[in-house]
Amino acid sequence: MNILCTVLARGGSKGLKNKNIKTLYGKPLIHYTLEQALESGVFSQVVVNSDSDDILDTAAKVKGIETVKRPAELANDVISKRPAIRQAVLEMEKRFSLTYDVIVDLDCTSPLRDVQDIHNALNQFIADDNDNLITAMPSRRSPYFNMVQRDEKGRVKVVLELNPPVTCRQDAPECFDMNASIYIWKRDVLFNSETNYMEKTGLYVMPEERSIDIDCQLDFEFVEFMIGKKNAAR
Repeated sequence: MNILCTVLARGGSKGLKNKNIKTLYGKPLIHYTLEQALESGVFSQVVVNSDSDDILDTAAKVKGIETVKRPAELANDVISKRPAIRQAVLEMEKRFSLTYDVIVDLDCTSPLRDVQDIHNALNQFIADDNDNLITAMPSRRSPYFNMVQRDEKGRVKVVLELNPPVTCRQDAPECFDMNASIYIWKRDVLFNSETNYMEKTGLYVMPEERSIDIDCQLDFEFVEFMIGKKNAAR
């Protein structure tokens, strides 16, 4: 089975400037994900797709990593990353004269995942014959109990109302927060669908301590703390 790992990293981060190559415990943030991908040993190739030459140069310093330059039209902050993943797949298939069966995207802003998470998610995807798979953590808040919104009249109400209403969180339906850590697709599904939610979508659940997605300075500092704690325990 030919499996491609894509790692996407735009240069124009607004929440935290240059976050993808920001130094975290002595190495660029993106290197954590690249090293996990290579260590997993399950990928035919690992490719970084970016519009930034600085990011591509930083990624290329990790032995075994391929790079693909992303065109500007696929690098703005309002377009989904699916078109850029497709671009990377097509370029890599041309480069290596093969067709991939499965594409796994690892978000470089989720460095706390374990290599075992990659193995487990991929094994689950294959065993369940999923069309695609997303990862998530158990939600802290429930739309049935303690997530609220205002209606058109300004009245505050729970996001999803049940009859009878939920009076304690333990009675609410189980919910999850997507953590953006790992996405998996069959190749034809990646190229022929625009949604992550299908009849045969798999869900791999990760604990909160491995699910932090860095989007701002506070996230970065928390991840830095978690990695420091992990290093100290070794």
